[in-house]
Amino acid sequence: MAALPSFSNILEIPHSSPSILQLLQHAVNDVQLVAAGELDIFSFYKQTDPLATTVLFSLVLSTFVFILSEITRNFSQVDRLWSILPAAYIVHYSVWANINNLRTDRIDTAAVVAVIWSIRLTYNYWRKGGYQWSSEDYRWEIVRKAIGGPAFFLLNLTFISFGQNILLVAITTPVYLFLILTKNFPQTDVNTTADVVFSRLMALAVILEFFADQQQWAYHQNKEKFKKTGAVPLGWDKKELERGFLYSGLWAFSRHPNFVGEQLFWALLYQWSAFITDSVYNWTGVGALGYLLLFQGSTWLTEVITSSKYKDYKVYQKHVSMFLPRVSAVKEGGFYFPEEEAEENKNK
Repeated sequence: MAALPSFSNILEIPHSSPSILQLLQHAVNDVQLVAAGELDIFSFYKQTDPLATTVLFSLVLSTFVFILSEITRNFSQVDRLWSILPAAYIVHYSVWANINNLRTDRIDTAAVVAVIWSIRLTYNYWRKGGYQWSSEDYRWEIVRKAIGGPAFFLLNLTFISFGQNILLVAITTPVYLFLILTKNFPQTDVNTTADVVFSRLMALAVILEFFADQQQWAYHQNKEKFKKTGAVPLGWDKKELERGFLYSGLWAFSRHPNFVGEQLFWALLYQWSAFITDSVYNWTGVGALGYLLLFQGSTWLTEVITSSKYKDYKVYQKHVSMFLPRVSAVKEGGFYFPEEEAEENKNK
């Protein structure tokens, strides 16, 4: 049996974080055995701690991404992997558990939800042209000009190429906790009410992302048509198209409802792991916290750029919260610009 940590009490699990360096050392030793022909690939996969192989793969991939980004001067290499890697890691945990004859009800459920998340996000990224070789997040060019070449090189090394890849491993570690739990306490791996509730809530978060992204996609498609033809597409408001940004539908309640769903998805996975280990918090929360902080920073930068492009965006910022809707906004039925609200009231 592969060397997952052993525990006699379920309450020990949440706060016993693994030694990543030790895990990596074991994984590297096994890789050397494979290279020497003393261990076959299947045995290597089966006996090596799955978190160790995940981290090792991530470090190798990060190195490749860093070199590629410096050669091509395109720093969106991780962006192309963002919607794929977390689901792949969770599926990896599921496959590993099945190979080692562990009970996998909970892990398989998490894998299914993660694959659904991945398909939706990958499709959305694809239709926006993200997988075109020349495609790059417009924000990197702005950051590059702001901080200069040497500083941006360090940013690429520490955060863009390596930091983001490690974060994508970290957000999946709650499922590694599922593995430890089912290995030590197999009787707990059943479809409990908590498993049903958390997995369904995660699915709802994906649905929220889907509708938010679809509304934004439809808006930008119709905005481009309006720019080209001057004709207002059916079902769209001319003023909203002229302002340059979406503020109706879900976007009347939150400036980034798609990001709400995205953050909620991974926060729920973490909370799921905390609940089933009878803990208020556990070490895998580092990933979820890092993800939330990343969205705080990246969304702030996005809005700095957006508010400089569209003069009315600051009015929108003043009345609509960045992520979670205000109670007042829900009561009022969403956001209207003052003149539009007056017109709406006149027509009632």
